[in-house]
Amino acid sequence: MAKTTKATKTTSPSRSAAPAGNAPIRPKACSILPDTTLGDDVALVAENMEAILSSPSYSLAQDDRHLLDKSEMRGVRMLLELGKPELAFQADSITSTVIVFGGTQIVERTAAERRLSDARRAMAAATAAGPASAVPTNLARELKRAEKLLSYCRYYDAAREFARLVSIDNQCDDQRDYVIITGGGPGIMEAANRGAFDVGCKSIGLNIKLPSEQQPNPFITPELCFQFKYFALRKFHFILRAAAVVLFPGGFGTLDEMFETLTLRQTHRMQPVPIILFGRDYWSQVINFQFLADSGVISDDHLKLFTYAETAEEAWQQIVDFHGSLKKQG
Repeated sequence: MAKTTKATKTTSPSRSAAPAGNAPIRPKACSILPDTTLGDDVALVAENMEAILSSPSYSLAQDDRHLLDKSEMRGVRMLLELGKPELAFQADSITSTVIVFGGTQIVERTAAERRLSDARRAMAAATAAGPASAVPTNLARELKRAEKLLSYCRYYDAAREFARLVSIDNQCDDQRDYVIITGGGPGIMEAANRGAFDVGCKSIGLNIKLPSEQQPNPFITPELCFQFKYFALRKFHFILRAAAVVLFPGGFGTLDEMFETLTLRQTHRMQPVPIILFGRDYWSQVINFQFLADSGVISDDHLKLFTYAETAEEAWQQIVDFHGSLKKQG
């Protein structure tokens, strides 16, 4: 930027220096204007040229990270999150996906056993230090939770087996159908990506940027692992190519995705897909769907929007039968 600081005066306050050629003297209209011609200052011009080339305004808009991070550019960022995965899915000829949702705390057996062992040691140490009445209640609760989560390891194994069954028969041609897609995190999501990985097939992970650090699980196909800022765009990519939704036991995130999908199907705002709740015992305790219908807040037909499954084979067969029926109707 050109300097605007006032140059040292060489004339009296009442008159300006006469320019070359005896041109008529004109008083300055603004007191901050320099008394010299700055464009003739070679060093100053060179300095200004350097400032131009290094200014963020001169960089391409697509390379200006400060610009893209501005709140006014939110729409541009959302378009990028819409387009980036779409191009990757097209490049890999992915025509349909199978969504797998489930809890992050449901892990493989060895990890669950370590968690239970840690809880037992903490409980034993607290008991040895004093009377049983003095044992912190949080330790007793953590022990019970660890025991329960160990019993849920069967869901991790089932999700892994389910993804293996889905993937192995549908990625042999140039066109990839029923590609496993998860939230890209640990737990059930890891198990599903791992099942596809086991048989050398591709799978997708849609990770989300959260305040607490979260990394993708190591079983996602690298070129199909994405990180999102916006939940809405992430949900869009989950639903767009979905051929089925399988919900394993989980918490708030799993419930969020389940109700989102049920609502879209209830309102006919997405394509017909089987919605499978894996583990009737778990889901019947979490939500009393029959009570909703008996209360009149949903219709009896809405209970047909989902089914239950207890094994990986049963879940996969329901998907095959559902789409086989659609083809016959079409």
